[in-house]
Amino acid sequence: MSELKSTIMTAMKDAMRSGKTQDLGVIRLIQAAIKQKEVDERIQLQDEQILALLDKMVRQRRDVIPQFVAAGRQDLADKESYEIEIIQAFMPSQLSEAEVETLIKEAIQHAQASSIRDMAKVMQILKPQLQGRADMTKVSTFIKDHLSAMSG
Repeated sequence: MSELKSTIMTAMKDAMRSGKTQDLGVIRLIQAAIKQKEVDERIQLQDEQILALLDKMVRQRRDVIPQFVAAGRQDLADKESYEIEIIQAFMPSQLSEAEVETLIKEAIQHAQASSIRDMAKVMQILKPQLQGRADMTKVSTFIKDHLSAMSG
């Protein structure tokens, strides 16, 4: 069993013992997502795959919060925000913008990228370093901007 999966299992037991039903619900959602992926692909997920799954769960919640707010459903927006907090507790600490920017610049140099066509090479280098530690949408935008400036 992966270390992260074990940590999630322990957190679930702790939430059960302490009666934190809201935390327990979110942890069960995480476990269900992991189990679903394992069953669908007939594999045992490793930590990096679980991190990618958690990252996706956070991104999905971030995407719907503005919609809930716009619809006047602050209660649902708050619920999604709370779920993000619980999910992120299992993820590595987020990198600062400056740290992300430095890693991106290093990856661009390492890949010898000079135009937007080289973006895949840069992302391939960055993804293992940044998965779960930075918003990959923002990373992608920054890379595009940087590579466009280089070729333009």
